[in-house]
Amino acid sequence: MSLLLDATPAVTPRPAQRRRRRSSIGRWAGYLLLAVASVAVLLPFYWMVVSSLKTNNEVFTLPVRWLPARPQWQHYLDIWTRSEMTTWLGNTVLLSVVVTLLQVFTGSFAAYGFAKIRFPGRDLLFLAYLGTLAVPWQSYMIPQFVLLSKLHLTDTRWSIIAIQAFGALGVFLMKQFYESVPDELIDAARIDGMSEFGIYRRIMLPLSTPALASLALITLVNTWNDFLGPLLYLRSSNLWTIQLGLRTFISQYNAEYALIMTGSVLSVLPIVVVFLLGQRYFVEGIATTGLKG
Repeated sequence: MSLLLDATPAVTPRPAQRRRRRSSIGRWAGYLLLAVASVAVLLPFYWMVVSSLKTNNEVFTLPVRWLPARPQWQHYLDIWTRSEMTTWLGNTVLLSVVVTLLQVFTGSFAAYGFAKIRFPGRDLLFLAYLGTLAVPWQSYMIPQFVLLSKLHLTDTRWSIIAIQAFGALGVFLMKQFYESVPDELIDAARIDGMSEFGIYRRIMLPLSTPALASLALITLVNTWNDFLGPLLYLRSSNLWTIQLGLRTFISQYNAEYALIMTGSVLSVLPIVVVFLLGQRYFVEGIATTGLKG
């Protein structure tokens, strides 16, 4: 009798079954919500790409055609001959790379000072510097423009480089990561006679690759997509970036929306490629900058 009782399978309590059922429903509801959000985010990009392959009449055809009847691949050839796309892309790449390198250096170097060097008023100075993030650029762009005009930097690439080479966001991100590095490691390097710059270059930078990649990607995207800065400071057409050039392209070809969409695709494509190549470091860097030792 006891053997029969021992062989009887255990019955899962009903509350446990309910909890598992609720957990499964919640998980699938989360997946569904993510799928809907992904479609909502990607739909404008899909429409932009598809419209670049349509004729002008197809762009506004109702009901909406989600695929072109005959893809117009020649748009991607025509745009190079009918605009200064090569010049715009070259200027954008140059400014984006230079600004990114400068922000990565200045942000990481200042963050090391705020995180690992003790000096009077350090926390107050960092708080004041961080407070500049709350001030919109539109509120001080006129004094900034006057200052750069007096320095004779307007209508040069140096104007864009000067206003974007420093950023409080980069200092904040790097400081959060540096605080996760044990102070004992820094103290040991100082005892061995290593200078502060040597510690920054030989210890902190190699350890902070994910955070540096995140900062570089954020800066690159912001510089690439900047429109108001080039609009204010770059008057010569040979200095225009792709965002400023596309705006002129829209006013010039205001009836050829398919060609305008083609230019938009070309402006977005490099950033998408860079993000896909560096997304692992970007996610890791954003995650680790929130940790503290």
